[in-house]
Amino acid sequence: MKTTKSVSQAFSSTGPLASAIAGFNPRQAQLDMSLEVEQVIADKQTLLVEAGTGTGKTFAYLVPAFLSEQKTIVSTGTKTLQEQLFHKDLPLVKKALDSTLKIALLKGRSNYLCTYRLEENFSSQPHKRRQAAVQLDAAALADLVKVRQWSSHTQSGDLGELTDVAEDSAIFPQVTSTTDNCLGRQCPDYETCFLVKARERAIEADVLVVNHHLFFADLALKDTGFGELIPSAETIIFDEAHQLPDIATEYFGQSFSSRQLLDLASDCLQQYRVELTDVKQLGKAAEKLQRSAADFRLLFGQNPERGDWRQRLRMSTFAQGFNHVIDDLKFLYEVLKLCVSRTEAIDNCFERATTLLNLCDLMQQVDKPGTSLWYETTRRHITLHLTPLSVADKFSEVVSKSQSAWVFTSATLAVDGKFEHFSRQLGLSAARSMLLDSPFDYARQSLLLVPRYLPEAYANNRAQALVDLAMPLIAASDGRCFMLFTSYRMLNQVAEILAQSIENPLLVQGQLAKRVLLDHFIEQPDSVLLATASFWEGVDVRGDNLTCVIIDKLPFASPDDPLLQAKSADVKRQGKDPFAEIQLPQAVIALKQGVGRLIRDIDDRGVMAICDARLVNRQYGQVFLNSLPDMQRTRELDRATAFLETINRQTEREI
Repeated sequence: MKTTKSVSQAFSSTGPLASAIAGFNPRQAQLDMSLEVEQVIADKQTLLVEAGTGTGKTFAYLVPAFLSEQKTIVSTGTKTLQEQLFHKDLPLVKKALDSTLKIALLKGRSNYLCTYRLEENFSSQPHKRRQAAVQLDAAALADLVKVRQWSSHTQSGDLGELTDVAEDSAIFPQVTSTTDNCLGRQCPDYETCFLVKARERAIEADVLVVNHHLFFADLALKDTGFGELIPSAETIIFDEAHQLPDIATEYFGQSFSSRQLLDLASDCLQQYRVELTDVKQLGKAAEKLQRSAADFRLLFGQNPERGDWRQRLRMSTFAQGFNHVIDDLKFLYEVLKLCVSRTEAIDNCFERATTLLNLCDLMQQVDKPGTSLWYETTRRHITLHLTPLSVADKFSEVVSKSQSAWVFTSATLAVDGKFEHFSRQLGLSAARSMLLDSPFDYARQSLLLVPRYLPEAYANNRAQALVDLAMPLIAASDGRCFMLFTSYRMLNQVAEILAQSIENPLLVQGQLAKRVLLDHFIEQPDSVLLATASFWEGVDVRGDNLTCVIIDKLPFASPDDPLLQAKSADVKRQGKDPFAEIQLPQAVIALKQGVGRLIRDIDDRGVMAICDARLVNRQYGQVFLNSLPDMQRTRELDRATAFLETINRQTEREI
């Protein structure tokens, strides 16, 4: 362990970071955080750090991690941040500190090409090509050509290299593996498997970058090939740690989806058509399961929704539909049992069928205490979830038994200056904590507008009122505006009206991929972007490309959310207030993320409009305000437009 002098020197005006990074300036908050992280690493303790935007938290935890020369895992909230850390930040710190530590990046298995599935599904062999089980449309076929060309020269097998294929392309599920269909060591391509090689590099690395989903998949032992990495780390750092409670809850629970059923049926059909043509019952059983799984999804509404599975299971229509799925899965299981040992792939299918039958039993345990039994649908699939109401005991046990240092950091961990909400969810009551304000001058750089006289959130004229408010702000900022919504319903209503009301380019989430939308927004300086939850965080638009952010209302979770309802009932049984314990803190953190889109750099300027009078006329509104940066505040639209017009004039002079 190096001395604190090493960390202080690294961040000094004459230190290695200043030498390696053009324009580097020492920041006291960054140094304070780095010294605290170093001490926590030395003492093998746990630290919670809220570091306001601009603190430089990434370098603040990377420098002491490198100087400790211990095995470190850095877990991030998104693949985008993973890429930034591995390709930009880590090499920069490593070079600046003249470190010899090995670094590695590990993503989830769905990010790596599976050469076995590529060959099985799309073989160039004529007899397999004629009988291929997978049918693709023209767009997916075009993507397949690109994947094949790329597969011949890629070194990593990381599908992120395929920048000319859309992230949601239908080809990706066909050329990647899942924990269900992976053959593991029995796979003929195991020795050259890209995922295996990535995991080998991860095991050898001194500093490893993963993401939260991958970390908790390992922790829950759902991905056994990764299981030896987590225990070996002496320091574990979570960036964007505010996401952890929800992700931990997901992975400590169980889920069962129609996608798993359809994937199993598809793989069985593939085996029947190519390898086991003599077992006609296999084809029939697989097709039968495909139909019942599809019919089960059709019992639910067309639009994506969440609901209480316990309630649905008490309705005869849904109970019968689920029983049909179980019966057809049992039939397929019996057929597969007769085929065991014929091929490696069919043995894998048999194991998956066994697992899915066990999950079916779990999803019928309506009286299991301490859990929420709920469902969620997409346009094509349904997933059933059995989720624990609290993961505090489980996670705190993991932390206490690890004998590692744990660091949890984000720009949004605290509520009203306190960490209790976050620490309670993960059982981290004994953790040290640190609250670092942003170095940005929000009072000078920004203005918070809480407009007067807006109709209630669910009033019929709400969308028109939001457009009437947005138009002068858009005009004053010359576009360069985000409108962030808490629901697709309101987003679509506003988008429809706004398209007829302004001449600025309108970019609407859902019409293009997220990355493409952001590129268009920056390329078209007068554009307006309308988006929902995924744009509330992890979006970094700096400078005068973005000068106005409009949020439609306070982001309280839907009261109909089944997991929220179950947690609220549990809190009530403890004699506590669900609103104060759950709903308010969650909404505060979500709002802080949305507000954080506006000011991303020391020279950024802009207006934040929050279109919800509850911020000023409800007592709990003060909790939100206390948790936000110290911006100027107004309720007058004219003052906000004048602020934006001043920014425009200054920008024109600078140009």
